[in-house]
Amino acid sequence: MMDMSEHILMIDDDLRLSTMVGDYLRSHGYQVSTAPSLSAGRELLARQACDALVLDLMLPDGDGLDLCREVRASPRTRALPLLMLSARGEPTDRIVGLEIGADDYLPKPFEPRELLARVRALLRRTATAQVDDDVWRFGRLEIDNGLRQVRLDNQPCELTSYQFDLLTVLARHPGRVLSRDQIMDSLKGHPLDAFDRSIDVHISRIRAAIELDPKNPQRILTVRGVGYVFAKKQDAE
Repeated sequence: MMDMSEHILMIDDDLRLSTMVGDYLRSHGYQVSTAPSLSAGRELLARQACDALVLDLMLPDGDGLDLCREVRASPRTRALPLLMLSARGEPTDRIVGLEIGADDYLPKPFEPRELLARVRALLRRTATAQVDDDVWRFGRLEIDNGLRQVRLDNQPCELTSYQFDLLTVLARHPGRVLSRDQIMDSLKGHPLDAFDRSIDVHISRIRAAIELDPKNPQRILTVRGVGYVFAKKQDAE
């Protein structure tokens, strides 16, 4: 069964703090990975999907501000909620961090309860899909669950039933990378595609229907070696 609990990556060289905060966040239902350096953090970001990043500024192999710039420059991670931590609590430090791209800034020392509250607030704020009972809206794209119809600029898109269900699996978790195994687990038992398990082929057909330029997709992104992610927000929105 697919585990959809939200995953937080914490990059901090204070192992005692990372352990304490990690245990606290896990006790509240989150998955947590930790890294003690920029290099280790970059490696985890490259091979793991995460829903929020908690980043220390002063690390043994560099400044967290550099990684913040990289995160915001990459199409894969530019919408990733990012909370900066630092013992440098001067207003200038906070302003620089926020201007570079941090969503929030928490000076050390801090209470784990405050960090939890801030992470929860970030995750709520970055859910950009406006969802009602039947229709999910993502900018120019609408997914009408009641009619089982997808519309782009109010025009219906041609999708099979299987492709519609595949799209909703991704759209239900915007900004989260799902592996092919996770996607297939969600689609088990689908009556219309018992023999065709090629996720890549179906993704290509969905892109042809919903992307303005299927060769340069902006809505459904491929994460090499991992799977696919439904982008929370496109540049044009």
